[in-house]
Amino acid sequence: MARSASRSIALVTLAAVVACSAAAAAGAWRYFHKNPQNPVVRLDEYVTMGWVAWDSSWYMRIAQEGYQFTPGEQSSVAFFPLYPLLIRAVETLGPNVYQAGVLITLLCGPLAIITFTNWARNLTDNDTALKAGLLMAFYPFTFYFYGAMYSDALFVLLVVSAFLLLERGLLLPAVLVAAVATAARPVAPAVVVGLLVRRLEWKHARGEKWTAVDFLPLLAGLGFGCYMLFLWHKFGDPFAFVKVQGAAGWDQNPGWHTWLKVSWFERVILSPTDKREAFRLAAHAFFTVLALALVWPTRKLLGWGYAVYVLAIVGLPAWSTKDFMGMGRYLLSSFPVFLTAALLLRQRPLLLRGALAVGAISVIVLSWAFGADYYIS
Repeated sequence: MARSASRSIALVTLAAVVACSAAAAAGAWRYFHKNPQNPVVRLDEYVTMGWVAWDSSWYMRIAQEGYQFTPGEQSSVAFFPLYPLLIRAVETLGPNVYQAGVLITLLCGPLAIITFTNWARNLTDNDTALKAGLLMAFYPFTFYFYGAMYSDALFVLLVVSAFLLLERGLLLPAVLVAAVATAARPVAPAVVVGLLVRRLEWKHARGEKWTAVDFLPLLAGLGFGCYMLFLWHKFGDPFAFVKVQGAAGWDQNPGWHTWLKVSWFERVILSPTDKREAFRLAAHAFFTVLALALVWPTRKLLGWGYAVYVLAIVGLPAWSTKDFMGMGRYLLSSFPVFLTAALLLRQRPLLLRGALAVGAISVIVLSWAFGADYYIS
């Protein structure tokens, strides 16, 4: 009997976790040994070191010290609370703050890919679901699912779970899971609108009339709303997480300069001074454009609900970024595009294999680079 897509993907993600963790540890070893004065550490510690970099320090501070907000300066309120709250909870079981963050990702990341594969199998066949799962597992930025101390794996696990529950007709559990998800990332409008449109579409496809209950997805933004209430109570500003984006170093002020991506054009096309930076920004822009290009095919293949969700989950951060930096990672949340891509590539096996091969190599290389403290996303 053929192995189910979810079982196959479970084996693939296990292998990916091992390979990417080894690569991240190797990168950490290289970075750590640049300074001969650094003390000797155990071999297993390099794995944790390899998965802790850049924004990981913000989650560490929130978990240990709580939130702080200084207008005009980079502040921890930019990061939503669910992930650091879980880190604090896991810390009580014994691991230190960094180990706790890595453990949460190691659990949520593979589960997110397996849950996504189950969601895809709910909409298509086993073979297509397997291909979609492989495309997600080998997407270059999926290394953030394999141990990195970031909130993406947790968020995607919750959102995919919510849509899977919705597809199975379990509306209230779907909304509750989605409400928890919106406390992890500032993209609640995408989740709310996506769930609502998909629910109405799901009922219409079954010839059932809409009722007031079908509008329950509007409550999926409760996690987002609770965080805003917390910010209002603690700092007197429910929009503090938006305002700090313009702080020096982040420089994501709303306005035409940001919306027209003037900084991206300057650093990539008009007057690039750092070829590595230009390539990195061009790569993030490429994946963003590719995801947006898949919105309409997603509408035709999966329906309006998933198309609206993808448009919002990609469009919101793409609109607010000055140079597309970070978009490669944010696109992990646009999970329906991986199924759309698998459906489009069913008759193009060579292209699919090529994409998977390039992705498998890229995800390992980027894991090493992340561990070596290169700025990836």
